[in-house]
Amino acid sequence: MKRISLKMKLTLLYTLLMSGVVVILLALLFSLSSRQILSSVQARLRQQVYDAAGDVEFEDGTLDFDSDFDDMEGGVFLSAYASDGTWLYGRVPSGFNNTLAFADGSLREQNDNGRAFYVMDLSIPIDGYENIYIRGIASGTEAEQDIYIIRSAALILLPLMVLLTAVLSYFMTRHTLRPVSRITRTVQQIRRENDLSKRIRLGEGKDEIYQMAQTFDAMLDQVEAGMKREQQFTSDVSHELRTPIASMMLQCEELLDDPDLDEKTRSGVAFLDQKVRYLARMIAQLLLLSRADQGRQTLQWETVDFSEMADMVALEAQDMAQEKQIRVHADIQPEIYVTGDETLLIRVWMNLLENAVRYGKEKGQIHLRLFSEGGLAIGSVKDDGIGIAKDDLPRIWERFYQADAARSQSDSSGLGLSMVRWIVNAHNGSIRVESTPGKGSCFTFKIPLKPQ
Repeated sequence: MKRISLKMKLTLLYTLLMSGVVVILLALLFSLSSRQILSSVQARLRQQVYDAAGDVEFEDGTLDFDSDFDDMEGGVFLSAYASDGTWLYGRVPSGFNNTLAFADGSLREQNDNGRAFYVMDLSIPIDGYENIYIRGIASGTEAEQDIYIIRSAALILLPLMVLLTAVLSYFMTRHTLRPVSRITRTVQQIRRENDLSKRIRLGEGKDEIYQMAQTFDAMLDQVEAGMKREQQFTSDVSHELRTPIASMMLQCEELLDDPDLDEKTRSGVAFLDQKVRYLARMIAQLLLLSRADQGRQTLQWETVDFSEMADMVALEAQDMAQEKQIRVHADIQPEIYVTGDETLLIRVWMNLLENAVRYGKEKGQIHLRLFSEGGLAIGSVKDDGIGIAKDDLPRIWERFYQADAARSQSDSSGLGLSMVRWIVNAHNGSIRVESTPGKGSCFTFKIPLKPQ
């Protein structure tokens, strides 16, 4: 039951409930109708016998029976007998054992050869003649056949009622849960597109689902407003920090150019210059991501020789990797062209390669690969460094996230992969990572080729 949707669970529950109600109602109907049929047969038999008492007269020395005596109204057979049991007039149904003794005023049930009969005897006095018996006989088997017909109809109607109930339950449940499906689709769309501007907007309603949707929309309004304030704050701070950071960088350069600066002071200024430049890079990245969040970051679209770009960044990566004696291997398919922002696409390569060098092992290997397939330019950067834990993989794209101590102690700002993913997505591409702790990581991205 855990794998069944709520819609099906409610449909099954409602169907079972309504089927139980239908079964109970049919059982009651069958019981009451059976009793009613038998009671009706017996009442009709009793009435016919009493009515027949007025259809017998004694005139001119003979018994005279009215024509109504032979009508068999309601399936009742009437016959008249002398007090000694001699048959005088009337009809008896075939198969009935007419040797049954008379019992005045009583209604009895008689079974003969598998057939049921109801028998009613009535003794009546006739003026000028002795008492005679009027016997009425009605077939109980015919009444049982009527009951059987009702039972068969009930057995036929039951599955039809269950099926109809299931169909109606399904459509009613689907209609009732339609707002829930809309809420789910909206949430999935927000997660997929990372667009907090989406709203459910079910409209006015007073039930719990509508109230939940309105509460959810109000919560999204607050979250979106908070995100916009955060983005604006990041943008404002980045702008405000650019000028003092640039001044600090300039001052450091001037001090380092001073030939009279002693060695200890020069070392301190060089260290300060390194950290200031790190701050400058981080602020530049924050500014770009902030503009991207606000939709103000424009891309300069042009035709880019992606193969030539990959060759160039591979050479730069080899220079960066010399300190750790890491070798960079490039496998680049020539003449791969894409349409995009050349500066940002270079940043994709450089961020991935900087990470590969930063977290690669001493005297390790970095493999850069670029090829085309299925209308896509596919690039990858693979290292044999410290790798990333499985639990950390989904979060490495978050800003400022550091997977472990080794990463947090480096000079990484935690913004590089966030920028890489945004740039790739902005170029209608995708990126994924495969990593094993202690064995390294491989980042693979795909970008559409330039249309022919």
